[in-house]
Amino acid sequence: MNRKAAVIDMGTNTFHLLLVQVKGRKFQTLYKEKIPVKIGQGGISQNTILPEAQKRAFHTLAHFKNLIAGENIEETAIFATSAVRNATNGESFVRQIREKFDLHVEIIDGQREAELIYGGIKLSGCLGTSTSLMMDIGGGSVEFIIGNQEEIFWKGSFEIGGQRMLDLFHNQDPIRSTDVENLKIYLGQKLSPLIKAIETLKPHNLVGASGTFDTLSDIYEAKSGVKKDRHSQQHQIPIAEFEEISSQLIGLNKQERLKIKGMIPMRVDMIVVASCLIQHILSHIQVTSIICSSYSLKEGAVAELFHKKTGNVFESLAAMEK
Repeated sequence: MNRKAAVIDMGTNTFHLLLVQVKGRKFQTLYKEKIPVKIGQGGISQNTILPEAQKRAFHTLAHFKNLIAGENIEETAIFATSAVRNATNGESFVRQIREKFDLHVEIIDGQREAELIYGGIKLSGCLGTSTSLMMDIGGGSVEFIIGNQEEIFWKGSFEIGGQRMLDLFHNQDPIRSTDVENLKIYLGQKLSPLIKAIETLKPHNLVGASGTFDTLSDIYEAKSGVKKDRHSQQHQIPIAEFEEISSQLIGLNKQERLKIKGMIPMRVDMIVVASCLIQHILSHIQVTSIICSSYSLKEGAVAELFHKKTGNVFESLAAMEK
């Protein structure tokens, strides 16, 4: 297989585009871009995609389609996740995309989303033979997977993503301590199946995929003076450093958070509730550091496409693009 492919991940908060060229049993990233479309903003709690959000989505998809056409891409896979699958007008939204842009969007459920995320994390080289708890914090849902580099032992998807937590609990800035406590009670109720799985399977590592974890690792490395290796798809944050960073984030308002080195504007709102979620998970698993995977759903989709076409897997999981 020696072809070009594109993956679009239509997340609740962010739309991602990944253009790759597959050569033999390796792939090379030609281009990638992320845009904070925020299709869940204002409507996610009512299970709808508002007209303003649809306009932002259409504008971004037109831009992505032009980039795909410019690279003579042969195969395109497009996935819509939590905001679209739960919206009463989700099917209509996807139909409009097909009519306007001739782009065919697959609305995936949480279990399939978790499988694609696992594929991306596996590709990053973050997994070994020991059992890991993996998590991906999206705007609409959060996916958890327990497994190792060989297989998934358990997976679950929970509609408690960053935009949903933000709407429910972060109504003042900085977030109030009472809202933090109420959020933790809420998480305890919603995540009881996950906690049972952790108690049964006893994962030894915590791996966070992309998004929030990319930003947290950027903040940690900027703070510690470490120069980030952009060729590596895995980074680590010591737990003590994470606790310090998360406590700082929770205590600051938006303008103060924006001044933190390593912070990017598209993460500045949801990173507070996301940090609370990670704190909650850490209260149920004993680890010395958080492993951060730069790969997630879109890279997992590339791996799946390659496997379907060839029956093979990429030959170098940890250093695929070198």
